Amino acid sequence: MDLFQFDLILDNGPALLQALWVTLYVSLISYLLAFCIGISVGILRWKRNFLEPLLSVYVEFFRGTPLLIQLFFIYYGLPSLGISFPRLAAAFIGLGLNGGAYISEIIRGGLLSVDKGQEEACKVLGLDRIQSLRYIILPQAFRVSLPALVNSFSSLLKDSSLVSVLAITEITRMGQLIYTRTFRPFEIYLAVALLYFAMTRIVSLAADRIACRMEI
Repeated sequence: MDLFQFDLILDNGPALLQALWVTLYVSLISYLLAFCIGISVGILRWKRNFLEPLLSVYVEFFRGTPLLIQLFFIYYGLPSLGISFPRLAAAFIGLGLNGGAYISEIIRGGLLSVDKGQEEACKVLGLDRIQSLRYIILPQAFRVSLPALVNSFSSLLKDSSLVSVLAITEITRMGQLIYTRTFRPFEIYLAVALLYFAMTRIVSLAADRIACRMEI
């Protein structure tokens, strides 16, 4: 049995670190899109309205189907209908729509957790619905939702590995490329796993710090 080749990781370290920045870039942009979608859908579904059936279909579809299939459909399926996206755009859209479905439920749950007396108090103070949501209700819901929102970012960060199927050279694809050249899967995939673990651990520690400051 061959010994563990640590030099292999060092030699390919620059390539893995370069791919790490691609992973972070894809994850951050996708999460910003997912957050915008999630908070919009969550607020709209908080109170029943004519959009509720359509939004429910969106949430259930993207939560009930594999992200990998969604990426395949967006990048490979939609061009048959005359709709095509570049690889990065397809990754952003796929991860954003998928993450937005989960975030919308987090936001909606946070809004529902706010005592209804808060809304009545806002009416007494003369605040309209938008002012009440912006200054009173949404900040309270955000405090409750913050831990889950951070977890959703960690999940999206790990799910970004699936964009390797779109030939985007992030960490996972870079690991595959190095493996096909070196035939040393143990060292390479261990390094990839440790990089993902380090990123999610940093996010978790940051969330703990934020939670302490917000006294959650």
